[in-house]
Amino acid sequence: MSVRISSFMAVAASCAVLAGTAHAQATSAADKNFIMKAAMGGQAEVELGTLAQQKAVNPKVKALGERMETDHKKANAELQKIATQKSVTIPGGLSKEHQALKTRLDKLEGANFDQAYAAAMVDDHTKDIKEFEAASKSADPAVKDFATRTLPTLREHLKLAQDAKAAVGAGTSGTSGTNTGRGR
Repeated sequence: MSVRISSFMAVAASCAVLAGTAHAQATSAADKNFIMKAAMGGQAEVELGTLAQQKAVNPKVKALGERMETDHKKANAELQKIATQKSVTIPGGLSKEHQALKTRLDKLEGANFDQAYAAAMVDDHTKDIKEFEAASKSADPAVKDFATRTLPTLREHLKLAQDAKAAVGAGTSGTSGTNTGRGR
């Protein structure tokens, strides 16, 4: 009887360790960081997209803003579900970096706004794609799935942003009249 109890306790202990490991993996520092960064970036895309719809003069830039708002609202809702499951609290509001960008863009008008917004979206989505690619390879299953499913949309956003940037002649500084990018 004591062998049976010892075996049972060993199995139970193994299950507890595995359950603890699964929970730790579900909320690893890298996964929490990705979730928080993606959520905050997504919120910024929504707010900046709304701003672009209000201020842009070029139809491609206005359409880009609308697409950013729509797609990132949807992605944010999906990510919020994952954050809740993983007990990750996402701070509200924009990060200092995103708030500074919004403030800078809000001061611009017309073609200057269009150029700066398009250039910012190209830069942002280039960085986002790298981060989402990394998460799609190394994160826990739920985060990995989200990153993998979101990548095609981010790549499409980058293409749209590059097209808008080319249409308004946004240089690398966002204020130049020439497009110094290498194309698509």
